[in-house]
Amino acid sequence: MTAVESRTVTTRTPAGSVWHTITPLLLAALAVAGTFAVHRLFVGTALGQSVDTEALRGGDFDHPRVSAVLTRTLDATRFAALAIVCVFAAIFGVVRRRLDLAVAAGFVVVSANLVTQQLKAHLGRPDLDGFPAPNSWPSGHATAAATAAFVLVLVLPRALRGTVGLAGAGYVTVVSVATVWAEWHRPSDVIAALLIVLACGSLAVFGVRLRRTGPSRPIHLPNRLVMVVLGVTAALAAATALFGMGAVALSERPLPDLVSGRFAFLTGVAGIVAAVAVSFIAWVRLTAGEPSASARTPQGESA
Repeated sequence: MTAVESRTVTTRTPAGSVWHTITPLLLAALAVAGTFAVHRLFVGTALGQSVDTEALRGGDFDHPRVSAVLTRTLDATRFAALAIVCVFAAIFGVVRRRLDLAVAAGFVVVSANLVTQQLKAHLGRPDLDGFPAPNSWPSGHATAAATAAFVLVLVLPRALRGTVGLAGAGYVTVVSVATVWAEWHRPSDVIAALLIVLACGSLAVFGVRLRRTGPSRPIHLPNRLVMVVLGVTAALAAATALFGMGAVALSERPLPDLVSGRFAFLTGVAGIVAAVAVSFIAWVRLTAGEPSASARTPQGESA
């Protein structure tokens, strides 16, 4: 007589899969902490406000006709771009049978812009630098531009996400620098907006990964090349911004008139470029390494 032993098969979730799932939560927490730090330094301290305001005033913008064109362009970008991107995300999600990405895209747009507007409406700005002005922190224009770019990266096929991310980073940089040049926003307003969008985007990716668990896939070569370009840009811009902020801070206190207003403006631009590059590195990395279609994906959905 042959004895047949019954075995109980236990399916274990790979540790790599668990880490892959919770990584967006950790990134969201870091982005929130960064947002708080930016506000504390550049809004809550006199020296931080002075450095930030000098960057704002250093653009020497005095071209009424250009200002009118810039105003119309940026306002149209803020509303029209968001509407077009939301429609595109919904349609593309249906076509690709990835409704989870369409829902995540809508969450990013709504949550990031809502948080930005609520913070701007309810946070005060103490006059610590002798330049009284209403609170402009964080930037609504930068938030709108970043959410539009993030959504496009999210809903397009993963092989294209790096390339789209690089183009999106350029677009967000132009919009963000333009708002500072036009003296609408300080650099810290823009950097905070980017961190808010990254936090909301990370939460959206966490929701997608809860539904689509599995180990991350290797990132395609074009996406890796894009991250190298963004990484080099971030390193150079961050080093320039740190050096520039030190010089501007010295100019504000112990060594008056050490640097010019234009130098302060360019320092703010370097900080914006660094923040944009870091944000898009994180975003492309999050979205380009999602699990394969066979990893606990409902039948009928595509990768």
